[in-house]
Amino acid sequence: MELEKANNFCNQWLPAWTGNRPELLISFYSEDAFYSDPFIPKGLTGHEKILAYFRKFLIPYPDWKYEQIEIFPTEKGFTLKWKVSLPVNNDTVVEYGLDIVEILNDKIVRNEVYFDTANLLRKIKEKQSQKK
Repeated sequence: MELEKANNFCNQWLPAWTGNRPELLISFYSEDAFYSDPFIPKGLTGHEKILAYFRKFLIPYPDWKYEQIEIFPTEKGFTLKWKVSLPVNNDTVVEYGLDIVEILNDKIVRNEVYFDTANLLRKIKEKQSQKK
């Protein structure tokens, strides 16, 4: 994929992760897409399963913001280095990660997400212990 095309795709796709809009987000994925991240390392295949996951996953984080840091075009898509700012417990967790994205007919057919979850999980546990 050409860098400019990958850049344009990311400029539309990354904002779809903000605002708890799973139906918008899934519209970037093919019907038979594969998606994995650190919370589901074996991944999910197909709109129905991925959309159900996005609906559950996005609810607690409507205000997170993704920033594109660098794109590395590949033959089938791109690898994206990103930064996310995630408000949790009156604080902001900042994480960096990578997505491997394969695209066919302008839809994501494979999306593998990699990032260290330690800081995020620690903040979530703090929030849960404060509620008790």
